[in-house]
Formats: sequence, structure tokens, C-alpha cells
Amino acid sequence: MTNTLIEDHSIEWTDLGAGIKRKIMAYNETMMLVKVAFEPGAIGTLHQHPHTQASYVSKGIFDITIDGKTQRLHAGDVYFVPAGLIHGAVCIELGELVDVFTPMREDFV
Repeated sequence: MTNTLIEDHSIEWTDLGAGIKRKIMAYNETMMLVKVAFEPGAIGTLHQHPHTQASYVSKGIFDITIDGKTQRLHAGDVYFVPAGLIHGAVCIELGELVDVFTPMREDFV
């Protein structure tokens, strides 16, 4: 059975190095929600994956690049990455992203 009520404090951060850490908050086979915290200057390197991704900037300022186009996003903004597009992030001001993937990222668990 999938956990349906999740308390943030009950999940540990995983340090990914280079000023980035991640918390896998919830998932099943079809969807995953992940929090990613960035120190200023940290870089989510350009990459691609077969998952559709929607991300909410919950804190901070980021330069987000999707398919060669870069835009500065602030807390409250959202970006959407169709499957297969190259994308990445540069943290400008201490920040956090809330990422939703479909299907879930098996490579994260």
C-alpha cells in the first residue's frame, strides 16, 4: 500500500554533492514527488530522461534551461519539461524545487 499522508520531518535528505540534496516525498508506479534543495551557485546539469516533469519553485531564484531556452524563475513559478527534452537548473539564490515526474523515476529509488 502506498503511503498517503507524509510528514516532511519524517524523511531524510540525501546529499547529492555540489550543493544539492534531495528528498523523495511520495511515489507509486505512475507518479513521483521529490523536493530538491540547492545552495546558491549549485548546478543541476543539463540532462534528459523519458519522464514528463513539472517543477514548482518553492523557494529562491533559478535560471532554468529547457530545450536551449533559459529563463529566470522565482518562488511561485513553475516549469514543465516534456519527456526527452534537455533541461537543467542553476541556483541563483538559496532555493528549493518540488519536482513531479510521470512515470516515477526508478533510478531515484
